[in-house]
Amino acid sequence: MALIHHLHVDGQDSPTGIDVTDLQISWQLDYARGEAQPVAAQLLLATRRDLLSPGQTDVWDSGMMTGRLTDCRYGGPELEDCTRYWWKVLARDEKGDVIASEPGTFLTGLGDAEAWRAQWIWKPGELQINDFAYFRKDIELRGPIRQALLFASAHHAMRLFIDGSRIGGYGSPAPTNPEQRKLYTAYEVTSSLRPGKVCLAAIAHYLGGGGQNYVDGLPGFRLQLEVIYEDGSSETFGTDESWQIVQEIPHACGTPYQQNRRVSAIEDYDARKLDPAWNRTDFAAEACLQAVPSGIPAHRWPMKRQRLQEGAEAELIVPALVKQALTPGDDGAPETLRQVFDAGQILSGWPRITLTGISGTTIRLRYSEDLDEHGFVKHNVSNETSHHYYDQFTMRGDELETWQPDFSYKAFRYIEVTGYPETIRPGEQLSLVLAYTGMAELGSFDSSDELLNKLYAACIRTQKNNVLGQIVDCPHREQAQYLADSDLQAETLLYNFDARAALEKVLTDFAGGQLDDGTFPFVYPTNYDKPDFKLQIPEWDLHFCSLLWKLYMHTADDRLIVRYYDTAKRMVDYYLGIRDTNTGLVPLDKGWHISDWPYPSVDHGSNSLEQETSSAPFTVQNMKLHLAVDVLSRMAGLIGRDRDASHYDAEARLLREAIVEHLYDSAARRFRSGLGTGQIHQGVNALAVHLGLAPAGDAADIVDYIANSPWESRTVLSLPLLRALFENGQGEAAYRLISKESYPGWGYMISQGAPTMWEGWDDIESHCHAWNGYPARMLQEYVVGIRSMAPGFAEAEIAPFMPEGLSHASAAISTPFGALSAGWERGTQESPNEYRLTLHVPTAIKAKLVLPMFKQDGSSNAVLLESEQTLWANGTACGLTTGVRGIDYVNGCLEVRIESGTYDFVMKGV
Repeated sequence: MALIHHLHVDGQDSPTGIDVTDLQISWQLDYARGEAQPVAAQLLLATRRDLLSPGQTDVWDSGMMTGRLTDCRYGGPELEDCTRYWWKVLARDEKGDVIASEPGTFLTGLGDAEAWRAQWIWKPGELQINDFAYFRKDIELRGPIRQALLFASAHHAMRLFIDGSRIGGYGSPAPTNPEQRKLYTAYEVTSSLRPGKVCLAAIAHYLGGGGQNYVDGLPGFRLQLEVIYEDGSSETFGTDESWQIVQEIPHACGTPYQQNRRVSAIEDYDARKLDPAWNRTDFAAEACLQAVPSGIPAHRWPMKRQRLQEGAEAELIVPALVKQALTPGDDGAPETLRQVFDAGQILSGWPRITLTGISGTTIRLRYSEDLDEHGFVKHNVSNETSHHYYDQFTMRGDELETWQPDFSYKAFRYIEVTGYPETIRPGEQLSLVLAYTGMAELGSFDSSDELLNKLYAACIRTQKNNVLGQIVDCPHREQAQYLADSDLQAETLLYNFDARAALEKVLTDFAGGQLDDGTFPFVYPTNYDKPDFKLQIPEWDLHFCSLLWKLYMHTADDRLIVRYYDTAKRMVDYYLGIRDTNTGLVPLDKGWHISDWPYPSVDHGSNSLEQETSSAPFTVQNMKLHLAVDVLSRMAGLIGRDRDASHYDAEARLLREAIVEHLYDSAARRFRSGLGTGQIHQGVNALAVHLGLAPAGDAADIVDYIANSPWESRTVLSLPLLRALFENGQGEAAYRLISKESYPGWGYMISQGAPTMWEGWDDIESHCHAWNGYPARMLQEYVVGIRSMAPGFAEAEIAPFMPEGLSHASAAISTPFGALSAGWERGTQESPNEYRLTLHVPTAIKAKLVLPMFKQDGSSNAVLLESEQTLWANGTACGLTTGVRGIDYVNGCLEVRIESGTYDFVMKGV
């Protein structure tokens, strides 16, 4: 039975507080195979549910739309702020029959700066780093409430409460440069309010230490509550100087930073200093001061609703107690009980303790990926020494006390607890909260090889650990947003998670942080004016275009191109403008050159973070510039900038010619690593093949070279290496790299017991780096064979690779139309030449099944059946079945063209 489901507004289910400009509304269709297929859709939008009928809607009726069947842009009148709207979709099929969805709903937010009447407030006193402020306000609600929307923001993080109950998620708001945009979160809190006196409260935390992954700005908190009463009247409550500041607070201010890059501060919490009633009504006024203006002008920071999901608790992990010992205290102090627990994996999140209170007892919780030679937790953050990677809690003395340090994400496998005099029982008294940005997990992979299954799980686990309010390089020492890291992570994110908002945040942040000359800081947001972080990686800049193109190709939303085209153009124009006039190639110019990482073997001089002195062109950078220019040309054509499209197409051709002329050794038929070096490197040549830069007559020889060379590529260049091999007839070589258990490689990490992916091939530095998680995508895309062949998965291909030794593999991936799944299985010993393939193709996707194991001549005994009906036998098509549009033999493969639906194919005699 046909069904319309997954109704989303701007990618979210029933969102609250959305921005009303340029709304994208989407849905998914589920038509059974063989049913008349949808050909048109109509969207109705109204202020009341009972008005959702053609001819009755009071806001917008799109009329029947052909072409785009599963999304449209809102085209009606301007929507009101803080208003609930209802909508539904009608779909018409080939026979003219119409079905309707259940109604969807969304709430609009504060549409412009003038709608914000609340002030930015803070506490009186001197500005200091790692500061905390506790805010509260009793308000009076005069009657029954129809609707209540709460909007809030802080710099840098906040917790919200209504009458003592926490509202919202973790890590909010996500970090940005507030001068470009300050994110706020929105909540419908109708059910949390009642007539009469209510207490609104918040804790705000300001970092302010010039750290790597945020912008200092100024401390501040801002909240606005919009209430509509049942009688139709409304009232606004907002932060101002009438709000109270709790004088004595449990959080110590000015604590040390936990990492060298000043990412998070020690939470030092003394429960004796806080009255538990502070966030409830009628708290003692004498315990409070009055709030003061924060120093942030009312409309200085552009307020934007946070589309990225908030941090969420994903799992509670019960650790294992692995060591317990009494050790001497410092300076003759009594012995200290040290208890070490193992999570069994590296996780992002925090510990949660629930213990019998002992007044004045301070419990220290120290984190690390590693243990020292004595079995205690190392004093480090990844590979960097840090004596401050801990939090601590001083007990009030209650019968039972629960606490968790959740103002920042920690990343650790081991946790050492000191200060509590009794043995702690895991699970009952200590749990570890695995938390990350709450993206829905939508993909899967399974096979007969347990190594591959563990590898996929490790990639997914690592990926979760590295989306923490932004896509980060690692969850402990940096938590920073890089363009190249995000681009590499996009592979697995787009196939397995609802990750659009996270990836678009990268583009928006870097667009806002673009420097005057068109280049970017090496990470963003950051305190770029600080000497520690005034760094650039020109090659990383070029990933802006490839990341944008990946996101567009997955979504088919050309609004992305319109939004970020000018940023991409400015960046590309800078690099084209510094080309050497003699060679037509781009020199390093400034910053740090990488080519590959970590510990690359590509010949390009110093591998340190210091400024490079060489200005010679490097091959990888010029190849990535060619990709950026080519992508820019295609994007220009998509949005009607035809003159730009022609211009950048010509520039791409010139750059390609320059690369081949000056960086290609025609005698050796290989690309060199740079101008002036004779080095031939596997990764450099793999990138050339992947980007189509290899001279046509030599491409096959280069592919053979990269397939049979020792594995030289590291993390960055191994992605194009795998793609070049899989896509050029060397699937066996690519599969060997993914599945090998010996050093180097991903399988080696798994064979060493790693539950998350390391930064590189070696068991050093970070053990949780998501840019090394793209094998998850390779397993889904090449081994199972699910690939998009048109923007937004309008067309898909399933071309399984079935290596020897693997008896089955299956996967599901996320598409805008729903989950696309496929699986293949070899026959039993009794039928070794038989294979079964099962597919589910969502409605509105046209798909092609590619089977490379059929012979062209009629001597083949191969037979293809679908649901027991023979489709191919004796080397020719012999019939079709419902949903199968045609069968062709193309380039040594059998291609089966299918409509959406669920299929069960069997191949015999192959």
